[in-house]
Amino acid sequence: MKKIVLILLLICSFFQLPTAHAGMIGKQEEINMGKEVATKLEAQYGVVHDDDLQERVERIGQSLVKQCSRQDLPYTFKVLNTSDVNALSLPGGFVYVFKGLVDFMPSDDELAGVLGHEIGHVVKRHSVHQIEKQLALSLLTILVGAASGDPGAGIMLATTASQVLMAGYSRADEREADEQGFLLTNKAGYNPYSIYVTMCKLNDLSKEQGNPGYGVFSSHPEPEVRMAKTLKAIEAMHITPLVTIAKDGSATVNEGNWHYEFLKTVGSDKPEYRARLMAGALYLVKKRGAVDETRFITIDSDGYTDVYYDDIHIVRVYAADNSSFPTLSDYGGDVAAKLQMWAREVNGKQ
Repeated sequence: MKKIVLILLLICSFFQLPTAHAGMIGKQEEINMGKEVATKLEAQYGVVHDDDLQERVERIGQSLVKQCSRQDLPYTFKVLNTSDVNALSLPGGFVYVFKGLVDFMPSDDELAGVLGHEIGHVVKRHSVHQIEKQLALSLLTILVGAASGDPGAGIMLATTASQVLMAGYSRADEREADEQGFLLTNKAGYNPYSIYVTMCKLNDLSKEQGNPGYGVFSSHPEPEVRMAKTLKAIEAMHITPLVTIAKDGSATVNEGNWHYEFLKTVGSDKPEYRARLMAGALYLVKKRGAVDETRFITIDSDGYTDVYYDDIHIVRVYAADNSSFPTLSDYGGDVAAKLQMWAREVNGKQ
């Protein structure tokens, strides 16, 4: 008899809520659902056993979380052991990048662009809202099961969360996540072009390999429109140096009488992407005040040389870029010397 009364109360409760999906899932339920799906993901792919890499991704992610409007979740950031180029966020703040994406986007700025977008989905509760809509259709079944102690009710919630994740996001959700990612990366001090470059590179890959159907691709409706909107937001910041793109695909960074040209595509990095990241990095340098030309340093690695200004990554040059110097290290030194000329150009204007 008590069960019948309970069921009747639940039925009445359900039909009193024509918009039953609104606010149905609380914070703890959200975290529990995300944790359930996270456990399945980690069991399926495994987590990369590289403490330095995991700490790096966690550091970048947490630096973005500090800038977001929703900090009441136990955000975690992990790298899954798969060569797929993808990333995804779960309810409750569980964010994953795949090893293939880390290899495809090696810089902290690019990873920040991806993570900022995924955090945007969490902040705006996009997957939670979709789950609530799905649950509204089967609310009675789940509540009755939960009230009777049926463990299958929790499984149904996790299953619904998984289905929503695979279904992808709406155009409006993707645009909102773009806006959040752009806001978070800039507030956290990352390259202002970071999210634009990640969009471009993922769109290139999507055209080459097709849409995986979830995660960072997530149907990615109208990518050209989204990229154009993001670029417009960057241009509103009046960033200098400027970037010009030639018809042949080469790209030039310009500041007054100084310029630096990118001619080569290396891996997934087209001249435009390399030029925009350099321009954004130099913009960050200028934001710190007077530019000290002695603070440019080069760090040689196997196959490339990185140039920094203090801790700001300016550019990565490769053997393919070097056509006139005995070693890549020598070429990197020449690039640093050209950046010192940029510093003198900027200081001459101040």
